[in-house]
Amino acid sequence: MKWVKFRIKTLTEAEDIMISALYDIGLEGAQIEDKVPLTAVEKEQMFVDILPETEEDDGVAYLSFFVEEKENGMLEVDGENVSPEEILRRVEKELEGLRTFMDIGEGTVAVDETEDIDWINNWKEYFHQFYIDDVLVIPSWEEVKEEDRDKMILHIDPGTAFGTGMHETTQLCIRQLKKHITEETKLLDVGTGSGILSILSLMFGAKEATGTDLDPCAVEAVEENKKANHIPDGKFQVMTGNLITEKEVQDKVGYGCYDIVVANILADVLVALTPAAVSCLKPGGIYITSGIIDEKEGIVAEAVRKAGMEVVETTYQGEWVSITARKA
Repeated sequence: MKWVKFRIKTLTEAEDIMISALYDIGLEGAQIEDKVPLTAVEKEQMFVDILPETEEDDGVAYLSFFVEEKENGMLEVDGENVSPEEILRRVEKELEGLRTFMDIGEGTVAVDETEDIDWINNWKEYFHQFYIDDVLVIPSWEEVKEEDRDKMILHIDPGTAFGTGMHETTQLCIRQLKKHITEETKLLDVGTGSGILSILSLMFGAKEATGTDLDPCAVEAVEENKKANHIPDGKFQVMTGNLITEKEVQDKVGYGCYDIVVANILADVLVALTPAAVSCLKPGGIYITSGIIDEKEGIVAEAVRKAGMEVVETTYQGEWVSITARKA
């Protein structure tokens, strides 16, 4: 499969208007490249494991649009067969129109042809084996080195579900789990994603784990990662649904039966989740939370206390916070 890529050099301030203008001529799904740092809110909403390093913002942005090329060399845009030259002409016309009322910077257009864009797997170039303290995390496409074969090894592929262990929030949870897990631990993992926290908990010695997630993709990701780490089906079960709002999910998960509830989610979601999490815990059970940007530490701590739990430890890594509490 061949694609024609139209890459426009512009300014970050012009991104949104330019994307809208080019959408009108049939170019959709812009790939944005800029160096604008994420805001605190964006970091909380978009915390991801695989994020390349970026340089200081210079105000320059590149917008790339991809259009599939047919066998006859034509491109299909809005159901119309158009030559690359005609699309280029339309793009340049739109850019000239934008210049009359705003600064779009250089506004140049580069046209390239590329083959076999693998949208699902391109991110793999950013994910390589690494350590979380003494645990080696390795994806399926890499080999374990001979000198690492005696280490605790977690085989993890995130697929389309969140969770490789690279992000600070995941690592904060892992360290807290390691402190509190025993051979009798029954774990509830809310927002399980790829299943990394539950799988590692079982490797640390937990008795069994249950995971919940809103995204159906998590079920398949967990099954693949369970197999990769030789986790028996009876040790780790996953269900799709919302523990906060769905009574059916709450009943299926169970009440007062978990030694640990762990949730690596957004701070605002943790506030709503906490009362439901408390009802799942045994007396004396441990509640481990993360996904909290530092400026929202207070609202999660307050929610924990309002739910009748005692904060036993707060840990930090970068801009992220983990709050661990105990049910009375």
